[in-house]
Amino acid sequence: MSTPLRVRYAPSPTGHLHIGGARTALFDYLLARKNGGQFVVRFEDTDQTRHVESGVQNQLDGLSWLGLKWDESVDIGGPYAPYRQMERLGLYQPFIDQLLNERNAYHCYCTEQELEREREEQEARGETPQYSGRCRHLTAEQKAEFEAEGRKPSIRFHVPKDKIIAFKDKVREEVEFETNGIGDFIIVRPDGIPTYNFAVILDDHLMKISLVIRGEEHLTNTPRQIMLYEALGLPVPDFAHLSLILNPDRKKMSKRDESIIQFVQQYSELGYLPEAVVNFIALLGWSPGGEVEMFTLEELVEQFDLDRVSKSPAVFDMDKLNWMNNHYIKQAPLERIAGLAVPHLQKAGLIPAELSEDQQRWATELVGLYQEQLRYAAEIVDLAELFFREKLAFDDEAAALLAEEHVPAVVQSFLKQVESADSLAPENVQKLLKAVQAETGYKGKQLFMSIRVALTGQMHGRDLNMTIHLLGREKVQERLRALL
Repeated sequence: MSTPLRVRYAPSPTGHLHIGGARTALFDYLLARKNGGQFVVRFEDTDQTRHVESGVQNQLDGLSWLGLKWDESVDIGGPYAPYRQMERLGLYQPFIDQLLNERNAYHCYCTEQELEREREEQEARGETPQYSGRCRHLTAEQKAEFEAEGRKPSIRFHVPKDKIIAFKDKVREEVEFETNGIGDFIIVRPDGIPTYNFAVILDDHLMKISLVIRGEEHLTNTPRQIMLYEALGLPVPDFAHLSLILNPDRKKMSKRDESIIQFVQQYSELGYLPEAVVNFIALLGWSPGGEVEMFTLEELVEQFDLDRVSKSPAVFDMDKLNWMNNHYIKQAPLERIAGLAVPHLQKAGLIPAELSEDQQRWATELVGLYQEQLRYAAEIVDLAELFFREKLAFDDEAAALLAEEHVPAVVQSFLKQVESADSLAPENVQKLLKAVQAETGYKGKQLFMSIRVALTGQMHGRDLNMTIHLLGREKVQERLRALL
């Protein structure tokens, strides 16, 4: 009987969920669900200098917003708890003792200054900097001397020389590293806290993780981790290293890169739909092998396979994401999109924070007017700004149209119709426009565009009847009179 697939997403709780981490978590989730396995979320918080107190909840909130449900983590527990490294420190000690007892690790008393001097000397000789191993064979007396000086040792792993570390990556296929290019590396810091490369392999082993999916930037960590597995006599899990995500200029994404929205929380705040973001992220490096690009999460579970994950970098295309999100917005119920968009109008101070029933209905209809256009909900503020202007501004094209001789008659006639109308419901507006046509003899562009420009300052826009209805009688009359 084969072992059930167990995968994990294991971020450092240093802030919000980054798009690269979201892709890793998504691929983990898809494989676990497809294969009846478990998806574990744990937190690698041993680097306390970068720890952010809200980081754990931020990560969970981001995953939850995307619709990814985990089987084990800090919030729901599980058979391999605890799921934070700092709460697991006691579990690591037997493995540290084993490596020391079998001389696969040793205490290193070198100071930062000594290590920096050694690094500078190696660089001056044109060598690749790596630890020389100077503390590898210290006597008990030498150790006692260092300790008398107050030095606290770190623990380094003894890297074997002239060895090839080879493994078959699920994405990159055959990968090899020479151990001679890897110096003895620290596995436990002087404060007794294990480093990433050591703690991660112990957690993966103790939690029975069978497949490790992570970004390409971790590829150089893999030979170190395999050496630790082998030295401890532990089974080595499978690895899959995902390619980099590049910015639109095909350069490595930097957290300071403003051409891309990089954190999942920002998408949530801007009013993107999680199903669109999931769909887009899934296609960053994975190809479904057909023409179809739109997938629900359930369909992604059925389709996803590591065999179709590319070794080439993925390019993050904001235009494509916006197109995809617009596709999902157009298909969503208006109430849902209004629920995302109306708070942006409130935040911008365009409508009250507390809405009456009539105000809520008006705001929902306003969002409905632009639903086909919205790339994300926050865009409603810019798209609908014409409804909130105190005074209209006309560009040269609009001003030229308003200067045409037919315009005063059309505007005057329409103002008269509005003043005597029972209501400006869209179907009623249509009747008023027909009455203007009958009275003035103007139709088509001369009629409709004249009124649109007079009321909005724009040559083109959304449905004119609905636009007039939403402007309301008072504002319509005010703008028409101002023009006359």
